[in-house]
Amino acid sequence: MSKRRRMLVLCPFPEGVAAGQRLKYEHYFDDWRAAGWDITVSPFMDRAMWDIVYAPGRMLQKAAGVLRGELRRLRDYARIGRYDLVYVHMNVTPLGTAATERLVRARAKRIVYDLEDNVLHGSGGSSVNRIAGLLRGTGKIRYLIEAADHVIASSPSLAETCAGLNRRGAATYISSSVDTDRFVPAPPRPIGAPVTIGWTGTFSSRPYLDLLAPVFRRLAERVSFRLRVIGNFDYQLPGVDLEVITWTAAREVADLQALDIGVYPLPLDDWVTGKSGLKAIQYMAFGIPPVATEVGTTPLLIRDRDNGRLVRSEDEWVDALEELVCDPALRARLGAAARADAVAKYSVAAIAVHYRRVLAKAEAAR
Repeated sequence: MSKRRRMLVLCPFPEGVAAGQRLKYEHYFDDWRAAGWDITVSPFMDRAMWDIVYAPGRMLQKAAGVLRGELRRLRDYARIGRYDLVYVHMNVTPLGTAATERLVRARAKRIVYDLEDNVLHGSGGSSVNRIAGLLRGTGKIRYLIEAADHVIASSPSLAETCAGLNRRGAATYISSSVDTDRFVPAPPRPIGAPVTIGWTGTFSSRPYLDLLAPVFRRLAERVSFRLRVIGNFDYQLPGVDLEVITWTAAREVADLQALDIGVYPLPLDDWVTGKSGLKAIQYMAFGIPPVATEVGTTPLLIRDRDNGRLVRSEDEWVDALEELVCDPALRARLGAAARADAVAKYSVAAIAVHYRRVLAKAEAAR
């Protein structure tokens, strides 16, 4: 048996809570262990900080959480040399310049850098929360792109940009993925049950949901439906039959299985060209037809009227949703095709080989 190697994962959020980590690289820890890696995960935020980071106020508690994170990083700097590879997701610390990332580069034998979204073009919705916005500083990100032994990007466009910046030209697009053995379609619903349109996300992505407020109001004037919002914030939309559910790991599957249609609204700007399309992939795994803004990565995931719908204008949103609400056979056909694509292209089994290749390339880089 070959000698086992050691990996230190530096990431912003605790393990198992943030979708950008859970449905990206965290899926593959067991696979990497099977490939000979011993893994240590060190998040900047602890669970106590995560529980309040999107809450208003509580600045003293948030400041204490940041201080605890900085102390954890001091411990990490002291032990980096013991690891064969450091896997960095987004940044090393949320504050200050790239000095902390430079220190890690100086001490690490090899670095794989994993980033999501097109953060080089700004922070997108991060203005919703200043603490969250700090996690997307472009100076740190640009340095890590340049200095890493290999970069993993969340879209083909972002991978191309990173390859041009990286000192080795080493960047790979790896899609977000889902556990299609766990994310499975729901049993048939009772006849007469309300058609449920759903969205899932966090407080930081709430502005994208807000884009559809006029769509849902117009749709409610035409057809009967229920809107289910699954997240970590309260939400109100007068004039719409609305159900707000707090996301929990225990109920994640059941809450998503209750959807008949999944929406993935995005603004039409350069920032979204780096987004991985994770929400659409989640809906697809459940056999839920996705309706998404035709921008960035979504045309790579969704074929209009084949496995979902692609729209751009408010009128197109209303028309596409109305058609799906009124046509259960169309929902079933698109949902079945979406599920087949999710299993074939975006399942953990389908994506695992790409991560293994990147780790092997990074090992061979120095």
